Amino acid sequence: MRAAAPRTLRGNTMRTRDAWTEVVPGFFQLRVADVNCYLVRTAEGLTLFDAGLPRTGPLLRDVLRHLEARLSDIDALVLTHGHFDHVGTARKLHDAGVAVFVHPRDAELARHPYSYRPAAPRVTYVLGHPRGIPVITRMAFAGALTVRGVEAQPRVAHGHVIDVPGAPTALWTPGHTDGHCAYVFEREGVVITGDALVTLDPYTGESGPQIVANAATSDPASAMAALDTLASTDAGVALPGHGEPVLDGVRSAVSAARRRGPH
Repeated sequence: MRAAAPRTLRGNTMRTRDAWTEVVPGFFQLRVADVNCYLVRTAEGLTLFDAGLPRTGPLLRDVLRHLEARLSDIDALVLTHGHFDHVGTARKLHDAGVAVFVHPRDAELARHPYSYRPAAPRVTYVLGHPRGIPVITRMAFAGALTVRGVEAQPRVAHGHVIDVPGAPTALWTPGHTDGHCAYVFEREGVVITGDALVTLDPYTGESGPQIVANAATSDPASAMAALDTLASTDAGVALPGHGEPVLDGVRSAVSAARRRGPH
């Protein structure tokens, strides 16, 4: 089925990149400052995957209005990992009664989303890759410097179905963070890759399938190895944490990311 046309959130010029779209039936991508999260609607209810940046809140409410739903109708928030740009609205959702889940190895990071050590120093890396500066700037204006952590339930386990609407299977894909997980919907042929595979690197500004730059990745070698796990799903659609969706199969995206390698 053809994806719905992108919907843009009205606002000032700083919000021109904020938009949501139904990528495939039931899977809604919310993009704010080049950071994606996904609202999944099934007959059982609504599950949000990742919580974006603080400015994601208005866009989320816009999608919910389209679905004739409210914030309280979200059954669960499932985190791919605990970095600041993926837990931005998690505290508010948690306080509103939404259950929040994460892999045990990222539970501490979710509580303290800035407390991680990447493989390369962030500031010097960004200065050496000027194409990434506009992306980082947009993230800052969207609240990237003001994120509060969240107390998430560490109940995500590799190879196990999560008891949330949609019943996705968690796939431990460490490297970007120690507890990073992707989530596969086998029946729908969709995998939410988080930052295990992206099509836009915020730190370089480069597009195309890849792992995230060493400036935000804990263990690049493990991140490259995790691509095998994503490829094993053979999903037709891959939904990344940054960049455009992959609609021609995760295997082709993984092959491109392998050729690119760590950077």
